[in-house]
Amino acid sequence: MATFLKYPCPTSSKFTHFIHPSSFSSPKPSLLQLTPRNSIKCNLAEQLKDLENGKPGHSSSIKMDQSFPSFLASPKHLKSSDDGNNTRLRIFSGTANPALSQEIACYMGLELGKIKIKRFADGEIYVQLQESVRGCDVYLVQPTCPPANENLMELLIMIDACRRASAKNITAVIPYFGYARADRKTQGRESIAAKLVANLITEAGANRVLACDLHSGQSMGYFDIPVDHVYGQPVILDYLASKTICSDDLVVVSPDVGGVARARAFAKKLSDAPLAIVDKRRHGHNVAEVMNLIGDVKGKVAVMVDDMIDTAGTIAKGAALLHQEGAREVYACTTHAVFSPPAIERLSSGLFQEVIITNTIPVLEKNYFPQLTVLSVANLLGETIWRVHDDCSVGFEPYSSLGLD
Repeated sequence: MATFLKYPCPTSSKFTHFIHPSSFSSPKPSLLQLTPRNSIKCNLAEQLKDLENGKPGHSSSIKMDQSFPSFLASPKHLKSSDDGNNTRLRIFSGTANPALSQEIACYMGLELGKIKIKRFADGEIYVQLQESVRGCDVYLVQPTCPPANENLMELLIMIDACRRASAKNITAVIPYFGYARADRKTQGRESIAAKLVANLITEAGANRVLACDLHSGQSMGYFDIPVDHVYGQPVILDYLASKTICSDDLVVVSPDVGGVARARAFAKKLSDAPLAIVDKRRHGHNVAEVMNLIGDVKGKVAVMVDDMIDTAGTIAKGAALLHQEGAREVYACTTHAVFSPPAIERLSSGLFQEVIITNTIPVLEKNYFPQLTVLSVANLLGETIWRVHDDCSVGFEPYSSLGLD
């Protein structure tokens, strides 16, 4: 059972922030608690020195599918990082989510590369690497979260700086890929911005992209370079397994028809829980109207699963409908917490027992509320980076759980 570290939110003593830094030991490793690759001391422990050990999770009534993701519990098949191979690996962080970058580096037993990023008075971005990357495999961690345009431009300039510094391979690690919702034309004369952004990243000089929970799988096809697509699902599943929820009372809910495949895969890992679907009619961007519910949720604990929460209109109206249909409790689970106004007001209105997100996007202090739980994807991304760097993805069957080829 997973053991979490917790510390109170700056704005609420009831809020608990859960993280999975595997460098902290636990008596019984969870699905995602992995042994750090190197013994190099990381600065993360100093940054988190105010943390207190949390209480171990309660015995779970949910039976997890042990075939997923069991490979994370035993990295013995991987190359040893003591062979000097890691000396050719460099990780640099942009300004979008430095905390996540530091956690990834800590898991890998590495230090973040030194990089200088500043903005001129007119808003132009300046990037300079402070160490040599000649002949190295470079990984640039930068989600394109709000402010999306600035963070995207910063990523492009970072890629260009590495290319001009003669890096051997450049991988753009994008925990949250902005513009992913503009992936098709639903009306005439619309832009497919996801393809445009993919072209920009490729032309800037990236050799590979590592993304987490793309809005739709088709976005991988917009890149003319390899894309490793990983999922935040194992992190959330591991946390839900620590909850005392009887599997017979559980129902997984898709907030719209487009998310049925995601919800079905999620339900299969939670003791093959039943599935319900919220039928939604959207009249415009960020405007949703719930029509009806397909499935039975009466007396059940409903777990709503989506890839992102932006204004929370869809998931809030879906939760209200679930309560009307007799759901006992409603949980919201999502990978990307965009949290555009008025998302916080809707999520903290009492509709949800708990809102479970990951740290692919940093949560602003003003956006914390008592029902919020933040899980870390640092171990997941760190493990993926190691496997890509070690060229060991082929030949291990469970690798499909990471989405790597």
